[in-house]
Amino acid sequence: MKKFLIVFAVIFVILLIVAFSVFSWIKGTYNNIVTMDEEIKGTWGQLENVLQRRFDLIPNLVATVKGYASHENEVLTQVTEARAKVGGAGTPSARMEAEGELSSALSRLMVVVENYPNLKANQNFIMLQDQLEGTENRIAVERGRYITAVKAYNQFIRKFPANMIANAFNFTVKDTFEASDGAQTAPEVKFD
Repeated sequence: MKKFLIVFAVIFVILLIVAFSVFSWIKGTYNNIVTMDEEIKGTWGQLENVLQRRFDLIPNLVATVKGYASHENEVLTQVTEARAKVGGAGTPSARMEAEGELSSALSRLMVVVENYPNLKANQNFIMLQDQLEGTENRIAVERGRYITAVKAYNQFIRKFPANMIANAFNFTVKDTFEASDGAQTAPEVKFD
């Protein structure tokens, strides 16, 4: 009977150690996933902050260009419509797509500006263009941070054995930025 109790106690201690180890691993993996998920939310929030800055600059830029290039209504309308799509985008993937369209429209606007030397010399336009350029650089940096955070998260939750914990707690793969259609093609500059 004494041997049985000793064997039972040893088995019980071993099971306790294994159970504690498994629990610790599950807890650690879960907490890593939560931390990575929050990192994605934080980088997305910072990216939205910079995108909002660009969103706020656009009406002033369009108004300045409109004063010099009133017959370029098509490009100005495209910028305004693209900005409206950004404002109405509800999901991160819809926002990413709308931001791609806005970037494309802004590129076309900058091509139009090349035809107006007086506009390029206007102090308000120069200031707005500098702010927009700085904002575009910030957007590129924040997109890079977001992409890096999403990549690390996606890799972690898809690898074994962390994928078991991710699936058990409904953590799913996150979308990342993809280049918009035509992003590989440089805008066409025409001097008429």
